[in-house]
Amino acid sequence: MRRLKKLATVFLLPVLALSLGACARETGKDQSQSQSVTITNVSYDPTREFYLAYNKLFEAYYSETYGKQVDVIQSHGGSGGQARSVIEGAGADVVTLALAHDITLIQKAGLMKPDWINAFKENSSPYTSTIVFLVRKGNEKGIKDWDDLVTDGVKIINPDPKSSGGACWNFLAAWNYADEKFSGDETRMKDFLSRLYSNVTVMDSGARGATTTFVENGQGDVLIAWENEAIMAVSEYPDQYEIVSPSVSILAQPSVAIVDENADKNHTREVSKEYLEHLYTPEAQHLIGEYGYRPSDQGILKEFSDKFDLNMKLCTIDDFGGWDAVYERFFVDGGIFDEIYEN
Repeated sequence: MRRLKKLATVFLLPVLALSLGACARETGKDQSQSQSVTITNVSYDPTREFYLAYNKLFEAYYSETYGKQVDVIQSHGGSGGQARSVIEGAGADVVTLALAHDITLIQKAGLMKPDWINAFKENSSPYTSTIVFLVRKGNEKGIKDWDDLVTDGVKIINPDPKSSGGACWNFLAAWNYADEKFSGDETRMKDFLSRLYSNVTVMDSGARGATTTFVENGQGDVLIAWENEAIMAVSEYPDQYEIVSPSVSILAQPSVAIVDENADKNHTREVSKEYLEHLYTPEAQHLIGEYGYRPSDQGILKEFSDKFDLNMKLCTIDDFGGWDAVYERFFVDGGIFDEIYEN
């Protein structure tokens, strides 16, 4: 069975995985003297395949280094929804989410230290990605750039920024293009985004759901996608899909962090720290590249220049003033996204 179809059926995994986690260990039990330890990683949609491979790599490393068995329970869903589940009590030892803002919400709920973003290298972002277009082979609608997405009759598949971190990156990439095109004229920029979202025929709650809608269910002419999702789809179906790199996109920086309160309660801080630090090792960085993410190690990234378009013009979240400013302006209830979508 194709990997996308197989994993698309696992949308109840957040609930299932965390339920299994509760069965696998007693909350608060000191695991430090045990010969095995269990941690839970609450992540976002498209990382399923990568962490399935990385967890095996890490478990082998930890066993060889410390003589202990470590089991990693994995949970996936839309990044915003995953953050809310942790705030509401899901027992994550670590989170690996689509954007820093989602982790900051967990921190503001009192579960983490305020300086979490400085705990690991590269602002706690061991891999990056960007936003591209996935089209059907032959690109019948001639989609080459953001302008083509506002053409009458183009059907777009795109997740919902209210629940999906990837969708937030998608929106900001499109906004940045409109900003350049209209020289900062916000009225025209909003009109451009309004026309783009009026062409969105399906708005899934998460990035993987959007990929499934486009790839498996055959809906839409174009998917606005994480680069790694597009790469995976082309790898799975090389004769059916192709990737279009827009002239302007955004450097998407997923973030990782220890959920301090849970890690301390579960006595898993040491292994949780090792789990996230190990993402920066050469072995893990190569695995990151193999699964379609951009390694944070620039030397290793260059080894994958045949896979990634490293010449794309990318803005960053700093160009928007950071995530706090972005959320307040664009994604809170009544923000610019709601204004555009209602229109």
